[in-house]
Amino acid sequence: MENNIIDQEEEQDLFEHFNIVVDKGQSLLRIDKFLMHRLENASRNRIQNAIDAGNVLVNKKTIKTSYKVKPNDEISIVFAHPPRDTEVYPEDIPLDIVYEDADLLVVNKPTGMVVHPGFNNYTGTLVNALAFHFEQLPTLPGNDGRPGLVHRIDKDTSGLLLISKNEITMTKLAKQFFDHSITRKYIALAWGDIEADGRVEGYIGRSLKNRIVMDMYDDEEKGKWSVTNYTVLERLGYVTLISCQLETGRTHQIRAHMQHIGHPLFSDANYGGDKILKGTTFTKYKQFVNNCFEMMPRQALHAQTLGFIHPTTNKYMEFQAPLPEDFKSVLLKWRNYASLPQ
Repeated sequence: MENNIIDQEEEQDLFEHFNIVVDKGQSLLRIDKFLMHRLENASRNRIQNAIDAGNVLVNKKTIKTSYKVKPNDEISIVFAHPPRDTEVYPEDIPLDIVYEDADLLVVNKPTGMVVHPGFNNYTGTLVNALAFHFEQLPTLPGNDGRPGLVHRIDKDTSGLLLISKNEITMTKLAKQFFDHSITRKYIALAWGDIEADGRVEGYIGRSLKNRIVMDMYDDEEKGKWSVTNYTVLERLGYVTLISCQLETGRTHQIRAHMQHIGHPLFSDANYGGDKILKGTTFTKYKQFVNNCFEMMPRQALHAQTLGFIHPTTNKYMEFQAPLPEDFKSVLLKWRNYASLPQ
């Protein structure tokens, strides 16, 4: 069960291996810049060091940092793993605590906050804030550096997170997540006119072309089983407001699922939602959508509802977090636009 506490790929060896085939439509671009956009947690310095060490091959040959990638190039990369700092440094960062008792707390995480420390993000995270406000939070095997966490949400996703204050509580809550008995509902704004409620299921795993994003596969060897049920809340012409209920909790699950069915989340840069995918060719419409992107420069996704059985009282508890201001503002703009005569 311990590997399911936090759904995050953990590399077990000392090196990361990547293989990328450059798209046919790729323009000439320096390889260090190209790889920065294609690899997760890869700084330009880290990439250049790997090139200098001969650990980056293009078409099976070593190259220089000045090399420019061309369509159909086959790139092979080997990175040495950076040492992982599992010590958490307390920081006085305000927390929006929705509920708290002796065993647990429910926190409303703002957009832009990373949940736990990791490569290039050792400070300013939710866990740094928790370490300041609470003296000792539990960890479980495989959970080093993430005390109290039994699940997570993406940096630019807002909403509710459940935090454990002791080991017994953490173990019981982790079991509920493992059994998929936790109630988790998200509000999302997706591109397109979604005609009816639906369900997306399949194996989800890292993209073979771009490690930053997740893809859907038919083969269980390439990913983990994932299920999202979605309900239409409001149709707004070229976008649709939906509620998504998770049966599983995989990395980027809703974002990858909605892209998979042709309805990427609005303003989701990693999954193609930061482009005008539906609508008219009128300049005023383009300006309207771009204004919305500026108001909400992140995926339109909010973890609104969280329900669970309290580990001590055995009573069901459910909490809701209101939409943050950026989401409310963009939703209001789309409502006003949809009400205009077209």
